[in-house]
Amino acid sequence: MTQTVVFAPLVGWPVIWVLAGVAVALVILAVWRGLAGWWLRGLGLAALVLALSNPALQEEQRANLSDIVILVVDESASQGLGDRAAQTAAAVAAVEAEVAALPNTELRIRRVGDGADDAGTLALTALAEALAEEPRARVAGAILITDGRVHDLGLVPNLPAPLQVLLTGRAADWDRRLVVRDAPAFAIIGEEFNLTLRIEDIGAVPAGVGGEVDLTISVDAEAPATYRVPMNTDLDLPVTLPHGGANVLQFSVAPVAGELTDRNNAAAIQINGVRDRLRVLLVSGEPHAGERVWRNLLKSDAAVDLVHFTILRPPEKQDGVPVDELSLIAFPTRELFVEKIDEFDLIIFDRYRMRGILPMSYIENVVNYVRNGGTVLVAAGPEYGAVDSLYRSPLAEILPVAPTARVVEEGFRPALTELGRRHPVTEGLEDEAPEGGWGRWFRAIEVQLLDGQVLMTGPRDLPLLVLNRVGQGRVAVLASDHAWLWGRGYEGGGPQLELLRRLAHWMLKEPDLEEETLTATVRGEAMTITRRSLKEVPPGPVKVIGPDGAQALVDLPEVSPGKYEAVWQAPELGLYRLEQDDLTRVIAVGPAAPREFVETIASGAELAPLAEASRGGVTRLEDGTPDIRQVAEGRPAVGRGWIGVTPREAYLTTDVNVAPFLPAWAWLLIAAGLAVAAWLVEGRRGAKAA
Repeated sequence: MTQTVVFAPLVGWPVIWVLAGVAVALVILAVWRGLAGWWLRGLGLAALVLALSNPALQEEQRANLSDIVILVVDESASQGLGDRAAQTAAAVAAVEAEVAALPNTELRIRRVGDGADDAGTLALTALAEALAEEPRARVAGAILITDGRVHDLGLVPNLPAPLQVLLTGRAADWDRRLVVRDAPAFAIIGEEFNLTLRIEDIGAVPAGVGGEVDLTISVDAEAPATYRVPMNTDLDLPVTLPHGGANVLQFSVAPVAGELTDRNNAAAIQINGVRDRLRVLLVSGEPHAGERVWRNLLKSDAAVDLVHFTILRPPEKQDGVPVDELSLIAFPTRELFVEKIDEFDLIIFDRYRMRGILPMSYIENVVNYVRNGGTVLVAAGPEYGAVDSLYRSPLAEILPVAPTARVVEEGFRPALTELGRRHPVTEGLEDEAPEGGWGRWFRAIEVQLLDGQVLMTGPRDLPLLVLNRVGQGRVAVLASDHAWLWGRGYEGGGPQLELLRRLAHWMLKEPDLEEETLTATVRGEAMTITRRSLKEVPPGPVKVIGPDGAQALVDLPEVSPGKYEAVWQAPELGLYRLEQDDLTRVIAVGPAAPREFVETIASGAELAPLAEASRGGVTRLEDGTPDIRQVAEGRPAVGRGWIGVTPREAYLTTDVNVAPFLPAWAWLLIAAGLAVAAWLVEGRRGAKAA
């Protein structure tokens, strides 16, 4: 119980202070005039002022509250290195015992792991949250058990008591790490660019370690290559992306005995390969309604460099105009079909027939161009079955269909085959059809299938769109010259632009349009695994090999014809390898070396200013767990072998009783009595003087 004097004034304090001033002035006047009862008058006036102030005695019943010590335990991935986990467990047990021995003190424990999305260790965030849950008047101190690698240093909690950092790790720890710098998100296919990486040893590196190491580099699932490189030096590596889409580049060095971890000995980056320009050679033959559509379609794409080779005046044309008077410039056929043919990404033959303008040797160059990785699309018309057809040239060696010389001229709607519904080039095109289906075409060339895949059929189930692989290249044949009707929107039209785009990307070997592919995308720690297959038998489960070597089998249900997909939650960040049949895919969930493993050497340098600002400090657990003492507020709270907390002496008031010293009438009676006494004293002295 505590007692204090409180006031409940009957009037405002300014009025009371004015009256007190008047009373003092009257007492001074009485002293100056020599009145014998001046002191009695002063006491009377003081009684009146106190009566207006209404003093009272307040009694409080208080319940003392315990002090609170907050313990934040770092359980992030870096705390599992070396013997830090054992150090942490021993320190937690020691702190629990020490706090239990302190009088009237409680311990609150908050554990913090790895932050979401590779945010690292958010220990100060956890401390701020713990402080927000407790009354500040009761917090006697905070203790943080960590390796010092905290990634939310920008958040500085407002600490009402000392912060103590108990540092795990050893002074003799050292580690080797590989760091990739200046990695672009995109790069142009076939063009060289530089990556900067560095292999370095950090911490207390033993003598004799360093010099040169073997650096292993691989792209996607290709066979790795090994190079001898120097340590502790920035290395500029020239890189050329082999294909479009995602390219995963992996770098690694062998682990070394004695280092803390090998999780940061590897790094993986994903760079999207894009084409600078798509170079297309459009070779047109007989003019027709669809020729302009092909040209406009290709010219509308700013990423396409189009070279259009067309025959405006065939040699057999007899119009009487002298050749030397024609204003046409000779087309550089030799330059295009001999010297620079390999520079084109796609060659389109649109209703072209052999008229002797292109020598057979040029067509043989086109055949070799395809076998060496080039791509050719043939948009066939009635001339495909004629005597001067492309099929009567060396190009027949790579064409997947042979003409029968028959032309079917009747209305029909192109249809996808069962294979076409599964093939990535035509999959889902039916979903884009207008109401009532695609618009009709009115001419198809009758062809016989020699090799390849039939994705679309025309009238009488004749092959309409056929794809084939030849050597390292690819060939496609569209057995109709009426695809332009889709582009014009006839009867609702059809997906001419999307079909051509997919055809071009398939020919350019874009991974997303391959028939047999195993791909994966990552969002957060959720991995979406997709398998495309044209096989009738569903593929088996995918083997997923994690960064720690652990394996898991993931079943892929069929989500659409030829497409199998599942979402799998990755247990940890790092580099994963997917294997199914003869397909392999490498994917990184977060960085290959998570943020927890970028800096692995324990250090309290970054937390020391925060601890020292609150009179605390950083203490290494390697030197032993310190004792915990109670120190007065404002005093240093850390010393050799001990750390301190500040008792707060907080309490909770359970009952309050307020009683006035005297009732108002008693104050008035006292003031009146003192005034009468003063009058009597002064009257008696006046009588004696007379």
